[in-house]
Amino acid sequence: MNVIFISPHFPSHFYHFCERLKERGVNVLGIGDAAYINENVQNSLTEYQYVSSLQDYDQVMRKVAYYIYHYGRIDYVESENEYWLELEAKLRDDFHITSGPGSNALQYMNHKSLMKEAYKRAHIPTAKYKLIENMDDALAFAHEVGYPVIVKPDHGVGANYTYKLKNDNDIIHFWQNKPNLLFIEEELVKGHVETFDGITDSQRNVLFASSQVLPVSLMDAVNQDNDVVSIGQAPARDLYEAGSRLLKELDSRNKFFHFEFFRLDEDQSGLGQKGDIVGLEVNMRAPGGYITDKMNYAYETDVYTIWADSLIYDQCFMHSEFKHYVTHFGRKNSIEYAYSHEDVRKQFAGKMIQESEVDKALASEMGNHAFLIKADSQDELNDQIQYILKRKENL
Repeated sequence: MNVIFISPHFPSHFYHFCERLKERGVNVLGIGDAAYINENVQNSLTEYQYVSSLQDYDQVMRKVAYYIYHYGRIDYVESENEYWLELEAKLRDDFHITSGPGSNALQYMNHKSLMKEAYKRAHIPTAKYKLIENMDDALAFAHEVGYPVIVKPDHGVGANYTYKLKNDNDIIHFWQNKPNLLFIEEELVKGHVETFDGITDSQRNVLFASSQVLPVSLMDAVNQDNDVVSIGQAPARDLYEAGSRLLKELDSRNKFFHFEFFRLDEDQSGLGQKGDIVGLEVNMRAPGGYITDKMNYAYETDVYTIWADSLIYDQCFMHSEFKHYVTHFGRKNSIEYAYSHEDVRKQFAGKMIQESEVDKALASEMGNHAFLIKADSQDELNDQIQYILKRKENL
């Protein structure tokens, strides 16, 4: 089997995807824009080809042709990185690789307005929305659904350029200063985010699933510089059932997936009652940040192996059972906390999994300083949240 992996060096832990494939005898053929790759990445690959820019399609295409000449037919093109999904799809189109979504199928996974159609086919409610082409449209829609409203690029990555607009003046200011992108405007959903994450087989059945609960939205973490909390746990039954239906509406064969839902915190007309779920966004790749590591600790498993076995054998050989809550606490440098990092280390020494300084490029969504900590009960988890995020002003 021959698998091309785009950008195997970034994020830094993604070499594990390549490593598990290579351990099972797969030719793992890397293409990346790093002139130097570290030893872990080198050892996880059969061969690596450097390009000066992954955005230069001609360079990348020539490297794929080189690999085909030397290794034969390519079975998969992967990156597990949202930024390169369109590159993956175009390579599949041009080299007739049918094991993943081409450009047409990908539209339903990288355009927020088209994601709504997939949610609708799966009988999952979503927020009212409008693709806004001018300021008058934006104002009219806000007056129809009521403030606040959310605006975000129809085609975008992460929480970039995502804003909560509270009145006409906010919309006017946004429209006068917005980047030259097509934006979608949505009614505000009164809920918190819960994800449905996992890995599928070739029939789009779930081989492994987990969930992340975000009490604070990424939008607020970025725009209001809030700290970050992401709790890894087993998916609720309704989330599992809805996510499984959604997988059947997408080209999700042998894929990692990361679906975002709202869990309503109060009744909301047109969407449901408190506790119901509402569709938010589709991501057909591994969840970002530390989530793959969190899955491994929460279930005492190895999701990189499950993914590799899906591609090679179309099966999962690992028994994965939820055992621990695993929480990512992202502290911001702008916030004064009641307890120091050293206090946190001492308080939760027996539960600490990982601690790290976060790259500046990712700090707005992940915090400047991150802790991964496990808990064996909801009460223990609540104690961790209260201690780690307690602010000096609340002493």
